[in-house]
Parts: sequence; C-alpha cells; structure tokens
Amino acid sequence: MTHYRISEAAALVGVSDDTLRRWVADGLLTVSKDEAGRQVVPGRELAARAQAIAAAVPDRSHVRRSARNRFVGLVTKVEIAGLMAQVELQCGPHRVVSLMSAEAAREMRLEVGSRGVAVVKATTVIVETEQDAS
Repeated sequence: MTHYRISEAAALVGVSDDTLRRWVADGLLTVSKDEAGRQVVPGRELAARAQAIAAAVPDRSHVRRSARNRFVGLVTKVEIAGLMAQVELQCGPHRVVSLMSAEAAREMRLEVGSRGVAVVKATTVIVETEQDAS
C-alpha cells in the first residue's frame, strides 16, 4: 500500500502540514511509522479525504453538465490582448490555464483574487506515475 510522509500528503491535497496534523488529531486520517520512523499517511485515506474536500465545495450554478472535472480556485492572472485572454487559476496545488475570448473575460469580470471554477471536458487524459527505483 502507498504511504506519504506528512509534508508530501499535505502538498498533494493543497493544505499545510499543520492542517494535515489536525486532521490526524481529529481522527480524519490515521498515521503509522515507516521504516525510518517517520509518520506516514495511507494513500487510500488521503485520496478519500481529497474527494471529501472536493465534494464539500458547493455547486451553486444549478446547471447540468456532462463535464465531471471541476477545479475550484482563485484567479491569479488575467492577461487580455486583442481578441483573446489568458486566465490562470490556482486550484489547490494545481495551476490551470484557460484561453478564452477577451469579451468572455470582460463579461465574467475576471480579476486577480476572484473565485473561479475550471471545468474540463477532455477525451484524452494522460496519467503519469513515478517509476519504481528497483
């Protein structure tokens, strides 16, 4: 089973080490010790906690959609040039970049610090993992 050190687990779900330790203290996650004596969190529990956090973000749009990949975050950059705009969101540990019309960016009143949801519909999603050291 995959385990993550406290700092790794916190980075993966986009919270501080202290927040992750509070979750352990509150019984939301369990820890054990690895062979080096460091506290580690089970990957399955961390994945379930990440899903619970995502599910807790309300969808106030009242819109039905086929896209299932929704990343809630904060707008960190808006660059409008001519007919196009580049908008960047920080969604937890993920940076999401969107290209859209300048008209759409203006209509949405996008500005640094505003809340946004990146909705992604893709037929191809590439998944990567680290190679085993063996």
